[in-house]
Amino acid sequence: MSARRRPPGPSVRLKLTLSYAGFLMIAGVGLIAVVLVFLLRYVPDKAVVVPAELAPGGRGQPDLFIPGRSDLWSAFAPKAALMLAFLLVFGLVGGWLLAGRMLAPLARITDATRAAADGSLFHRVGLPGRQDEFRELADAFDAMLERIEAHVAEQQRFAANASHELRTPLAITQTLLEVAETDPDRDTDALLARLRVVNTRAIDLTEALLLLSRADRGAFTREPVDLSLLAEDATETLLPLAERRGVSIETSGGAAPTVGSPALLLQLTTNLVHNAIVHNLPDGGSVRVRTDSGLGGATLTVENTGEMLDPRVVPTLTEPFQRGSERVRTDQAGVGLGLAIAASITRAHGGTLTLAPRPDGGLRAVVQLPAA
Repeated sequence: MSARRRPPGPSVRLKLTLSYAGFLMIAGVGLIAVVLVFLLRYVPDKAVVVPAELAPGGRGQPDLFIPGRSDLWSAFAPKAALMLAFLLVFGLVGGWLLAGRMLAPLARITDATRAAADGSLFHRVGLPGRQDEFRELADAFDAMLERIEAHVAEQQRFAANASHELRTPLAITQTLLEVAETDPDRDTDALLARLRVVNTRAIDLTEALLLLSRADRGAFTREPVDLSLLAEDATETLLPLAERRGVSIETSGGAAPTVGSPALLLQLTTNLVHNAIVHNLPDGGSVRVRTDSGLGGATLTVENTGEMLDPRVVPTLTEPFQRGSERVRTDQAGVGLGLAIAASITRAHGGTLTLAPRPDGGLRAVVQLPAA
């Protein structure tokens, strides 16, 4: 949407210049008025000539002339007018220069804003000098540009990765159909089974993308939620998967009340537990789920055994479609959005998700949410 057009008006620099000159004129008029009133208070109405013998110097001195108010006014008025004219010119010139100097940082911020509006998000104000209101505004604007640039870069990577991930099942489907058309001895049942698997993966990926978008927008109704109940639901749902993989699940802790979307927080818990089950030891692994509450809010901790993880790789696991090569399984590789969705849901609820490798191998995921 384009900016609303407004009629042109005087610049801020001109307004400040007129304000400076105006205040200077008011101060000058006030000062001259005070001096004039003080002088007129001790001056007679008419001019008076004091004879020499009555003057303080005595005889031999010229007669003393004391001007009247009209004489004083005639002599004082031109000089006062000249002084006011000088103050007006001085106020206009000095005010114009002073206003320009004061507004110079604002001009730099405006240039950076226009550059950002044209798509140049890498441009920064970089205002030098000591801390003041303009410096605070420039620093806040630079920080906003930095966040926007990082967000745009993340969205571009996400769009590219999503396109690649969605193209893969579509390309596989097209290849299967082309082979089936040219193969007279094709096995229809096998073809349908493979197409069903590919289609299921595409559906799972699309639903994950929609869930991630919903969590990023924060479009949900908030209500009281107990993370301990969600942890029990998630572990009960994923218990068959854990048994098939030979992974034991242990839940502990007490009530952890918070506020948010029960469906999204259940998805968050399910994703973390599912990730802990899938990326575990081939046999004899374990998953521990714990909920706590305290002054810092509600906490959900999911730990799992597994292979040793590179501490440099762990922070990137919450990015969409990021899978550590050592964490990918051929049977349950997923769509690469489980931890990204968990991180997005956590941010949408005003919380934090912290991932850390365990000393003995595996991963520890800690979710901290505001208390109810």
